Amino acid sequence: MSSVFEELSWRGVVHSATEGTEKALTSGTPITAYIGFDPTASSLHVGSLLQIMNLARLQKFGHNAIALVGGGTGMIGDPSGKSQERQLLTVEQIQENLAGIRVQLEQFLAFDGVNNPARMVDNGEWLLQVGLIEFLRDIGKHFRVNVMMTKDSVKDRFAKEQGISFTEFSYQLLQGYDYLVLHDRYGCTLQMGGSDQFGNIIEGADLIRTKRSAQAYGLVSPLVTKSDGTKFGKSEGGQNIWLDPARTSPFKFYQFWINALDADVIPYLKYFTYLTRDEISELEQSMQADPGKKAAQKRLAVEVTRMVHGEAALERAMRASQVLFGGALDDVPTEDLLDIFGDAPSSQFDKARFDGEGVALADILVESGLIKSKREARDMMTSGGVYVNNVRVSDPAHRLIHADSIGGQVIVLRKGAKAYHLAKLG
Repeated sequence: MSSVFEELSWRGVVHSATEGTEKALTSGTPITAYIGFDPTASSLHVGSLLQIMNLARLQKFGHNAIALVGGGTGMIGDPSGKSQERQLLTVEQIQENLAGIRVQLEQFLAFDGVNNPARMVDNGEWLLQVGLIEFLRDIGKHFRVNVMMTKDSVKDRFAKEQGISFTEFSYQLLQGYDYLVLHDRYGCTLQMGGSDQFGNIIEGADLIRTKRSAQAYGLVSPLVTKSDGTKFGKSEGGQNIWLDPARTSPFKFYQFWINALDADVIPYLKYFTYLTRDEISELEQSMQADPGKKAAQKRLAVEVTRMVHGEAALERAMRASQVLFGGALDDVPTEDLLDIFGDAPSSQFDKARFDGEGVALADILVESGLIKSKREARDMMTSGGVYVNNVRVSDPAHRLIHADSIGGQVIVLRKGAKAYHLAKLG
């Protein structure tokens, strides 16, 4: 690709752009662009991943990238996409969150060692210093309340009983001021974000034009959705998929991408990987020819997990994933097993029962609720439908001992192909 605009366009991440943006990004002259990230937690989640990738692509094409983290605006909160007022964070909480976000951005952006190093800038540097009267006089007078009230993020909240506070209503002024400050300090002329930010971005560009008689641009991407109507970035249980492995394990992160719907996986490959047009086209053809192989989903999971968590974590996640298909458990750490089967039913057993000759497997199967009766358990073992740690047990008199436990903590029981149960020794 000859320009980052063409790259972003074929990947489907250009939803709208202000006049002159395409020319600015195809002129051959590097520009400085920024994207804002909200420090409401010490980790970003996959909902932020598209914007991180957009910023990383800009840098790879020779442009100057700024990741703006909201140490100031984070104390208020962006009302976009929110149905109710956010819980306000303390300065200490925000600073802790900023440190965590910096570590994650370093996985994608080069902050040193290149000709165009990225910057991470905290808008608390100026927002926490500006005086109210000064701000209202110099910035507030350039915004019109009637225009501000037409924003979807504001109208949606007006339609709800709790409404919107003046605090969150003023967020768009602060965002416009951020753009002005970054223009003055770093020559920033492009702000990027999600399509729900386009109105605020235009306001910021207008503020720069009004106060500095300079041209500034905006480019927004579509909001990532799932074709089945459920929210992107959530697990089946409704939990956020975080970039921090302490919040979302690499195994669960990998599984999130493996479970991408066929209708979504090709757009996701374009959004979230560096695979070329030809590579993605080949995966699309493979999916159409044999969707059951899930080749596109597997490649998506591999590429994104490697990028976020590294090669070692990827290999561990892939090895853990094989367990779900009957793979060996010998080299899988106990903590990974507990993670893999975190949603599987479990029962606690007194570990003393496994001393000496141990306890009959049939007893444990019935007590766990995996099988209804001892007779059914013995019949199923005889027919080859019972597994201990993914190894078939065909002897109806089989007994479980401590040596069967993994890490002295857990025994994985399975009935048939997919009915798992964890026997925890305590």
